[in-house]
Amino acid sequence: MADNSTGEKTESATPKRRQDARERGQVLKSMELVMTGSLFIMFGALKVLTPMIAGNIMNFSASFLSGQYLTNEVLNADNIGPVMQEMIFGFLQIMLPILAIAVLGAVLLNIIQTGFLFSTKALEPKMSRLNIAEGFKRMFSGRTLFELLKAILKIVVIGVVIYTEIQADLPAFSMMLSPSLTSTILEVAELIFNAGFKIMLFLSAIALLDFMFQRRKYEKDLMMTKYEVRMEMKQQEGDPQIKGKIRQKQRQMAMMRMMQDVPDADVIITNPTHYAIALRYDEEKSSAPIVVAKGKDMIAQKIKEIAAEHKIEMVENKPLARSLYVMCEIGEQIPVEMYQVVAEILAQVYKKRHG
Repeated sequence: MADNSTGEKTESATPKRRQDARERGQVLKSMELVMTGSLFIMFGALKVLTPMIAGNIMNFSASFLSGQYLTNEVLNADNIGPVMQEMIFGFLQIMLPILAIAVLGAVLLNIIQTGFLFSTKALEPKMSRLNIAEGFKRMFSGRTLFELLKAILKIVVIGVVIYTEIQADLPAFSMMLSPSLTSTILEVAELIFNAGFKIMLFLSAIALLDFMFQRRKYEKDLMMTKYEVRMEMKQQEGDPQIKGKIRQKQRQMAMMRMMQDVPDADVIITNPTHYAIALRYDEEKSSAPIVVAKGKDMIAQKIKEIAAEHKIEMVENKPLARSLYVMCEIGEQIPVEMYQVVAEILAQVYKKRHG
């Protein structure tokens, strides 16, 4: 077979293929977008919380320099432990709000990209990962090269931005050393924000390019061959040959049930050769005669054969036979406009049947 599962992948992924990929943990996600968004959120939080952080640093420095954490005036091996603990606690107290906001931002950005998803299939061991040839192929793939170039570009650009900012602000740096530690912290933070803003703009462009690259790769990885699309359709809708056999079997069973009802009919309306419609009327169960069987050509002949075996009256009426065949389904009452003509036929049948 020329077009098989190993053929060229030219078809877009079907909804089922996408759902299966999602269940495996294969989703469209750009880590650059997450990292850049987290940095934006962290810098924004840092901008808002800078006065509070400066105050915490001021209080911590004052407490430390005043010897509040020392059991005596000399720092020695006996009191170095508590002092280090207090320093770590003070540092965490300053930085934890910023880190917590950054982590929360990263989680929200992941959810925005992928939605709520929990899948353990990506963690399942695969022997293919131990394949050396596949490992080398991944090492020298287009994606690895893209990631390397992206990392080099980020390092170079961030280094250039930081260097130019320091060079530009170096003459004024000595002027920032005011007697107030809080003012100095705020002025240094402003320099950091200026450099960070330029870096954020660059990282945003990188994140946009990375998202486009990841989207293109994601769609390419999900593409299918024509054979895979056909096989998926067969699995979802069933093999057309099997469905055809099922429909044929259903028609046969319906035909058998219909033929079993022919002996209960009161009269058979015929064309006389092309159509045959079996009618039954029970005034206790229905307000009008009911079509219990109908057919044309070979089926009509079979209905007439069964009617003859059970001595059911057959009446030839071409217009009525055609109209009943077109307008009525099996199990339905005849239309109101046919009441009169059918009633006359039934009256003749009953009269003949009872002598």
